[in-house]
Amino acid sequence: MDSIVHQLGELFLGATPTALLVLIFYFIFRTIFFKPLLAVMAEREARTAGAQKEAEAAQAAAAEKVQKYQDALKDARARVYAEQEAARKVVLDERAALLKDARAKAAGEVDTAKTRIEADLAAARRQIETAVGQLASEIVRRVLQPKSGPSSPAREAR
Repeated sequence: MDSIVHQLGELFLGATPTALLVLIFYFIFRTIFFKPLLAVMAEREARTAGAQKEAEAAQAAAAEKVQKYQDALKDARARVYAEQEAARKVVLDERAALLKDARAKAAGEVDTAKTRIEADLAAARRQIETAVGQLASEIVRRVLQPKSGPSSPAREAR
């Protein structure tokens, strides 16, 4: 057993410089390489997280602007529809007024024509009434007129 302990002691003694070199390299690499690398990685992670937060904020702002744009568009459409409705109402009111005026004018012309026709009818009746007496006397005169011979023009006309 002594030989095994002795061999182990020599093995550890031979491995000591290698272990010391590994420890020295570990501390050197840790200070020169790993600390700056870890610092760069941490900074990169912080920047990435910050950029993600900025992107989320920009996305939220863009969504808010889109919502405002849609609201403004909806309001503009509502105003346009209201203006169109008001213009349509004005046109319909003007049309109704023109129709009313045209109907009143037509009714006045009809009344004027009726009055004129009634006056013409009354004049024609007066004329006929005055002519009736003349025609009646003419008919009576012809009927009562003595008949002339067979060659008379009254007979030939019959």
